[in-house]
Amino acid sequence: MREALTRIKSERLGASILAVMPSSTSYSALTRDISTQLAAFRGDLPAVMKGFSELSKASLCGGALSEKTKELIALALGVAAHCDGCLGFHAKALARLGATRAEVEEALAVAVYMGGGPSLMYSANAMTAFAEFTQTPEIRS
Repeated sequence: MREALTRIKSERLGASILAVMPSSTSYSALTRDISTQLAAFRGDLPAVMKGFSELSKASLCGGALSEKTKELIALALGVAAHCDGCLGFHAKALARLGATRAEVEEALAVAVYMGGGPSLMYSANAMTAFAEFTQTPEIRS
């Protein structure tokens, strides 16, 4: 598998974040593939999938915290869990909800604080996913 070095510059920190990720990663394709693969679960385990869907809707709906804030938390947790599918689905939701690059970066900063170096490396992947869904450049110098 070919790998590419991804560079993301944080204007606030004045530093670049470097991460190695597969150059072939497309979060649009990944989320589409996962959704397709989960179709079998929906057919074979409808009660489980319905329960998960209801849990997701109940957890992410706006309340004391906005839906966008909850999606930022979910993205940060996806970084901590090293879950590429989570990054894709939550970055896509954040793009739909109008999250800004700064909001995503601040949520990822908390993930790095809590998860250390591995979360820092995975945050670069989260920014790549967010850039893909918002169609913004992922590499900044």
